[in-house]
Amino acid sequence: MNPFQQATHDALRYETRRHFLKQCGSGLGAMALTSLLGSCFSGKDDSATATINPMLPKQPHFGAKIKSVIYLHMAGSPSQLELFDHKPTLAKWHGQDCPASFLEGKTFAFIRGVPKMLGPQGHFAQHGKSGAWVSDYLPHFQSVVDEVTFLKAMHTDQFNHAPAQLLMHTGSPRLGRPGMGTWVTYGLGAENQNLPAFIVLTSGGKYPEAGKSIWGSGFLPSVYQGVQCRSAGEPVLFIENPKGLDRDIRKAAIETINDLNRQEYDAYGDPETLTRIAQYELAFRMQTEVPEVMDTSRESAATHELYGTTPGKVSFANNCLLARKLVENGVRFVQLFDWGWDSHGSSSAEALEIGLRNKCRETDRAMTALLMDLKQRGLLDQTLVVWSGEFGRTPMQENRDNKPAPFMGRDHNPEAYTIWMAGGGLKKGFSLGETDELGYQGVSGRTHVHDFQATVLHLLGLDHEKLTYQFQGRPFRLTDVSGKVIKEILA
Repeated sequence: MNPFQQATHDALRYETRRHFLKQCGSGLGAMALTSLLGSCFSGKDDSATATINPMLPKQPHFGAKIKSVIYLHMAGSPSQLELFDHKPTLAKWHGQDCPASFLEGKTFAFIRGVPKMLGPQGHFAQHGKSGAWVSDYLPHFQSVVDEVTFLKAMHTDQFNHAPAQLLMHTGSPRLGRPGMGTWVTYGLGAENQNLPAFIVLTSGGKYPEAGKSIWGSGFLPSVYQGVQCRSAGEPVLFIENPKGLDRDIRKAAIETINDLNRQEYDAYGDPETLTRIAQYELAFRMQTEVPEVMDTSRESAATHELYGTTPGKVSFANNCLLARKLVENGVRFVQLFDWGWDSHGSSSAEALEIGLRNKCRETDRAMTALLMDLKQRGLLDQTLVVWSGEFGRTPMQENRDNKPAPFMGRDHNPEAYTIWMAGGGLKKGFSLGETDELGYQGVSGRTHVHDFQATVLHLLGLDHEKLTYQFQGRPFRLTDVSGKVIKEILA
């Protein structure tokens, strides 16, 4: 190889895809960087800080009603007909053949043939000044219904778990979109620079069917994705220094690595390099704050009694207590996923009369305590608490292979389900929406998943139509191309 060829070969070694995107005429790299940095600058002449830290706090589009969100997702979808949607007429239909009108043109996950109608398994009564209907499955929750706003005619486009979970949290039933907490972090940044703005806690022994993608960053820079923490053991894996490495050495190592990252960013302008810099620095700061924030052993005996928590144990109750501590310390979005809420009746764990009751016993006390604790600390007015599944359940019994399930169970129903919310900016003790007399479809006050998402963003001071990100030639948003704020429930 002659000297000219050698020089050309050496030069081409550095002509990476990243270099091409930066230098090409379409300016894709510059466009992405401009989009990122446009939301990072604080208005001060502090471009270096803003560039290196995309998590600086950002101004909302308008005055926010809340500062943070705690989202409780019951993965598998509990039956609204056993918990919140009181349907005495359905009890009269128990054991009768399902009407043909319920089956024509419908697609079910498992029902085949003509199933039998299934009456409610819970005993309902009205509670609080609002007179909200709640069953005996949730005896603790009955005491806080006057703090709650119910949406009883929610509907979705999906009838299987993973696509429905994706739609609920990312606005699309397909992989590749950012989660709701990711959008909030992208839009508002972090209030506490020593903690992630978006934290995820799981319980129930398994991840939701859609996996970690529902708290992922999708096409947004990965600095905004959810950070999964643990309620037992080391809160974040590898957050502690290895043996023989003290904090000063760790700091020097991170500074050296980030000096190299800054050189990389200066050369190629890749937004993901900013992510690496921000994450290294956040991880270092988290070593001091995270262990203290995630330590529930310092909570009072009365608090542990209220939640029903056991320090050091992985549980939904411990995660509820951690969620309160996290928003108290400036975390914007806390996502709790609790697995095990499917109720097909194929086993005792999926039986309405056994498995669903057991899951309610595991969660009822803690989710009630969360509302009470936030309120007594003056945090509920600035926090939104959401409880939901990904769809509802049918008023007819599970009927696989043209025969009833061995236990009482219901199939997936995208046409109607109940979610509840509580906190700042909402009407308390209020219910919107109604289903038909058998609880199959919404007949008034129907709300869609995208409406719910638009409303959550609105309470945070974000316009769902303006919170967009340019990707693949068009602006994307959480609510896709639809959704409206549910003004009826706003205070």
